[in-house]
Parts: sequence; structure tokens; C-alpha cells
Amino acid sequence: MLSTLLDGRWRAHSLAGENRLIWIFLTLGLLGVSTDALAHAVAQGDKGYIQEITGVNLIAFIYLGAKHMVTGYDHLLFLLGVIFFLYRMQHIAIYVSLFALGHSTTMLLGVYFNVGINSYLIDAIIGLSIVYKALDNIGAYQRWFGFQPNTKAATLIFGFFHGFGLSTKIIEYDISPDGLIPNLLAFNVGVEIGQLIALSIILIAISFWRKTDGFYRHAYTANVAMMSAGFLLFGYQLTGYFVA
Repeated sequence: MLSTLLDGRWRAHSLAGENRLIWIFLTLGLLGVSTDALAHAVAQGDKGYIQEITGVNLIAFIYLGAKHMVTGYDHLLFLLGVIFFLYRMQHIAIYVSLFALGHSTTMLLGVYFNVGINSYLIDAIIGLSIVYKALDNIGAYQRWFGFQPNTKAATLIFGFFHGFGLSTKIIEYDISPDGLIPNLLAFNVGVEIGQLIALSIILIAISFWRKTDGFYRHAYTANVAMMSAGFLLFGYQLTGYFVA
């Protein structure tokens, strides 16, 4: 994606090694604030609430869905990678809609049909989705393999994995079957509301950044930091899988 343009600008504006390390450690530091932030874990208070309530609770589940998306580091990193080089709102809408479609489909169907995947493995794949997108943004596939993966298809497919990550956690919390479908739909509405809120914040921040002279100088470093965070998530979850 934009590899020809970026290659020229990045070669002309290479960064000092210590600046790259600063970006990487800042990102990893934010992710390392809490081990719960490294996965789709639901806060303990919310977990207890989900397990205790019965019947239709639309407002509560909308809130829980929005909270999960806004505080989900893995979701936000992938979303940042997806829109990093998207400038037109129609393109952003297409990619975000594909991600939402994938995410919603597997979350709803996974819980309804009780299809669970080992939470460590699915979250490790989600970590790799961040790595994939960061490599895509720096044009690695074209330089290394001479081809460009279908970015729309990849966004949809990884959206499926992100949805399975959440459905797996909900299944583990044994949500009440009483009012299950309305509550799941409300939760999904909340997820989409949270995604719009997070996307708005990201777009505002990156729009200001793009207006500065340093955007293309730091774009490569930002994606390397994003890739490092994805590998951190992958390693953390894979370690948890073998240890558990």
C-alpha cells in the first residue's frame, strides 16, 4: 500500500536508531500497563455482572460492548493499521465496515452456537493480524514476495478472528440463555458505537499528524512499533497457551 511513494520518502527521511526505539518502547509500555489489556479479557466487575443477570438488559449490554471496544488495545491497534494510509472517508467506511461485518458475524454466531476456540490461540492470531497490517503498511509483501495481498479480504478475515476472540470470552462467562439474542445484539450495537468513538478519536489525531512535516518521517517507525506490539501480543498469548 503506497509502497512506491513511501519507499522514496522514507529513504530520504531515515530516523536515528534511538528515535525508533522510543516509539517502540512507548507503544509496548502502553500495552504493558495491564496484562488484561493484552487480550479480549472482560473486566472482573463486568464478568461478574454478565454471569449474574438474566433476562433482557439492552442498555447494560450496549454499555459493555462499547466499553470493550474502546478499551480493547488489540482492536484499536488493528483499526489504526487499517486506516493508517486511508485518506478518503469512503475508503475508510468500506474497510471499517468489512472489519465490523467480520467481527459481528463470528461474535454473534460463535456465542449463539457455542463455538469456542482456545482463547490463547485466538488472541495470538489477533496479535498476528496487527503484525500483518503493519507489514502491509510498509510495503513488505511487495518488496519481499513481489505481490500485494487483497487488503479488503484480509480485513474481513481478520475481523472474523477478532469476533471469535470476543465470543470465546463470552462463552467462558456462561451468559444466561434468558434474553440471550437481544442481549447479544445489544452488545454488538455497543461494540459498533465504541468502534465509531475510537475511530473518531484516531482519525482526529492522525489528521493533525498528517498535516505535519514529520508524518512520513515517522510513519515507518510507527508501523514498526505497531508490528512489535503485535509480536508482543502474539508471544504473550502463545506463552500462556503452553504454560496453561
